[in-house]
Amino acid sequence: MSAPTLDVAAPGRGDGLLTTGEAARMLGVSRQHVVDLTVRGDLPFESVGTHRRVRLSDVERLRYGTTRMAADQRRSLRLAHAVAGKLVQDPEGVLAVARTNLGQMQSRHTRGRTALWLRQWQDLLAGPVDELLEALTSPSPRARELRQNSPFAGVLSEDERAAVLQSAR
Repeated sequence: MSAPTLDVAAPGRGDGLLTTGEAARMLGVSRQHVVDLTVRGDLPFESVGTHRRVRLSDVERLRYGTTRMAADQRRSLRLAHAVAGKLVQDPEGVLAVARTNLGQMQSRHTRGRTALWLRQWQDLLAGPVDELLEALTSPSPRARELRQNSPFAGVLSEDERAAVLQSAR
């Protein structure tokens, strides 16, 4: 499965180059901080005329560079493993719940990053179950972000959810 990335680069920029302002918005920092990162050598850049351009992949590396998961991400991953178990047992039932939830979520989030992640969930829910299982159970940065916008609320009973969280302690 190829992991799609957020298409933040302006349309027509097939090379994945971002302005320092676009990179700053992705990272949640000031444009000057991005320039400082390029000056220090922490963020590679290319010059396009007199302007700096940074690769989307380099910005994502900085953004998601940590391989260590935070406690909430570990809990989320454990819950996703439990959801994956339910998905294997009852694909139609779990997918029905997820699609209903996704529709409600998409009606509230029509723009922004959340909307992008919800579109990725929509594609995953329409695709092969194996790809969905991979997204649920992967520790990758993309899967971490997806799980922050999970449409699987209600798949686990309160008792199942509590048992998973208790086992994580």
